[in-house]
Amino acid sequence: MSAAVAIAAFPVAAVVLWTLLRSPLGGPSGGRLVAIPSGERWHERATPSFGGVGIFAGFSAGILLAIAVGAVDASSELLGVLAGSALLFAAGLADDLFDLSPIAKLGAQFGAAAIVLASGLSVEIVDNDVLATAIALVWLVGITNAFNLLDNMDGLAATLAAIACAYYALDAVTEHPDRVALVLALSLGLACAGFLPFNLRPGRAAAVFMGDSGSQVLGFALAALALSSSWKVAGTTVTTILLPLLVLAVPILDTTLVTVVRLLERRPIHHGGRDHTSHRLVYYGMSETKAVALLAAVATAIGATGVAYNILDEPRVTIVGVLLTFVLLVQFASVLADLEERSRRGEEDVTASPALLQTRRLVEVVADFAAILASFGAAYLLLVDGLGTGYQRQVFVAALPILLGTRYVAFVGFVVYRRIWRYAGARDLAALAAATFVSAPIALGLLAATRPLKEFPAEIFVVDALLCFVLVATSRLVLRALPQLRDRGGRRVLIVGAGRSGRSLARELQETAGERVIGFLDDNTRLRRRRIQGVIVIGDLADAGRFVPGLEEVLVSIPDAPVERLQHVLDACTGAGVPCRFVRRDTTVAPSSLVEAIAE
Repeated sequence: MSAAVAIAAFPVAAVVLWTLLRSPLGGPSGGRLVAIPSGERWHERATPSFGGVGIFAGFSAGILLAIAVGAVDASSELLGVLAGSALLFAAGLADDLFDLSPIAKLGAQFGAAAIVLASGLSVEIVDNDVLATAIALVWLVGITNAFNLLDNMDGLAATLAAIACAYYALDAVTEHPDRVALVLALSLGLACAGFLPFNLRPGRAAAVFMGDSGSQVLGFALAALALSSSWKVAGTTVTTILLPLLVLAVPILDTTLVTVVRLLERRPIHHGGRDHTSHRLVYYGMSETKAVALLAAVATAIGATGVAYNILDEPRVTIVGVLLTFVLLVQFASVLADLEERSRRGEEDVTASPALLQTRRLVEVVADFAAILASFGAAYLLLVDGLGTGYQRQVFVAALPILLGTRYVAFVGFVVYRRIWRYAGARDLAALAAATFVSAPIALGLLAATRPLKEFPAEIFVVDALLCFVLVATSRLVLRALPQLRDRGGRRVLIVGAGRSGRSLARELQETAGERVIGFLDDNTRLRRRRIQGVIVIGDLADAGRFVPGLEEVLVSIPDAPVERLQHVLDACTGAGVPCRFVRRDTTVAPSSLVEAIAE
């Protein structure tokens, strides 16, 4: 209970910020520590950006008071985290004042990471010292930058950091009793709580931003917490490995999304922008407060699954926990996709909350769960004698959560859950094969890093990948066949061109009895797999040969498209004996005499 003195972080952070806001620095002309409205955030007035001063002051006060009263020893590890955080606070404050270069910021981040590693904290979940150091550096610098990027909306970074601290504190008093981790978690979380009333003010603009001096300290301290608690336990279980990843899942996923998007668009990763998950939610109708609340709810739910089966430490619970975690993540991604599709269709009421439970995605995730369990179990039984030795069974049970997690991540990474399997083709199966076979060696590597394989056959992962691909592909092809078995009525029509004319044509056909539009073909890659007027863009014009056979008619709404592109459609229709008509929309200007007559 003596660690509770870290509660001092809350009043210290609040008082420091209250005082600064009433000083000359708190006004719109308060010098360089003022954020001017730009394209990176939605604030409309100059806002002080010294929130990091209050956060670091509260964080430091909580730690130092805990040391002063003897709640925790002034260990090198604890002082190392505080010193590394102080370095990043100073570098962040300098960046807020003078705009440091990305190289200078990275240099400070690696310097802070070096301080923490030199203090004695390390990754003990792997035996190789070089690999352990590399993992620690990537983790510390990566999470620091994740929170630096996440600070893009009022209250978001501090709220998610406070949630993560609560879970770290819970872990520090249950599964991995550790006063150092408990004091760090309480000090940081309560410092965030002292900052939030000045930053997250529903209906009003933020009084202060945390700036880089705050966001970098948050990310770095949270990353160090993982090293100070679960990851420093030698011989740890997979549940312990997963805990920090799940507790910080939202910042990690958001940073990954932003990084991939900016690399594809050839934009600097370190530049701010409105392309984060929080921005996407606001674009599609949510208020900023509701967007922060939704992301906080997702972070709370995912963190709860990690903490729950980490505390219980039961392999069966871990397996189910991994399933629940990815069901939640895939459902959340489906919500974002649904909002995007509704916006693309031009729906006016995009503020209505979409269904959080999408049955088709849920069925896919659960079907994959069954397929992964079945394939890995079958591979195990094929390559061991009988049920195997006691050690082989132990490794098998430990490997299951790792395999589930890596395979689900691969499925998400290769966009398996965004594909419309009713119109699956060779490219879809290739993506599924890549996800399945890439995840196998990764899972094997993670398993080998946590425990020796000994007599457990590594070939099981090869056989498993083959069986899993067959089972998952079969389940998807069954899903593809079901709608066709249910819906046999109506003339099957394909529309070429998903532009304005194509959308108008699809709307008319949907209102005509006996007509059924099975999809669009369009060369615009940004429309691929999207729904427009409730109709899916199933491919480009070169794919006509895949979809034309068996149709009653093909309607081309882009007659002025290049001949070489339309030739694919014409050849496919000719070969399949399917009628092909060109539809042109003409606008006729009324005669001047008619206009004058109406005006009179």
